[in-house]
Amino acid sequence: MTKKVWIGFIYVYLFIEIADFLIHGVLLSSTYTALLSQVPGLYRPESDQKIWIYFVIGLFFAFFFVFIFSKGYQGKGIAEGLRYGLYISLMTALPAAYAEYAMHPIPYSMTLTWFCSDTIKLLIAGIIVAMVFGGKQKEAAPA
Repeated sequence: MTKKVWIGFIYVYLFIEIADFLIHGVLLSSTYTALLSQVPGLYRPESDQKIWIYFVIGLFFAFFFVFIFSKGYQGKGIAEGLRYGLYISLMTALPAAYAEYAMHPIPYSMTLTWFCSDTIKLLIAGIIVAMVFGGKQKEAAPA
């Protein structure tokens, strides 16, 4: 494990946790409250919620997000990070959002909001990890 993997892991984890709090705890909070009033029992009662699991999932996700990036890293800068973030979004955010839509009585707008917000979040996480890894240094011509 390189130092860049661990540094990237810390940055990506912190970013994802902050972004998730802003997205779900602030921006969508009133939407969740309204949805719960329309569909009682959709969520666990607050006393029964297992929020700590989200933090553990975040640790695993952030680590493997950076670890997998490190294995395919080509040093192409921010564009590489954006492309990687998009691929990961299509692999994780799209199926997760639409699986929720398929199984729970939520409006389609919620599904689309989840997918779009997670895509933006993962694009930014891709930029972060690309910045941590930096571009490949061009080799100097032999003297």
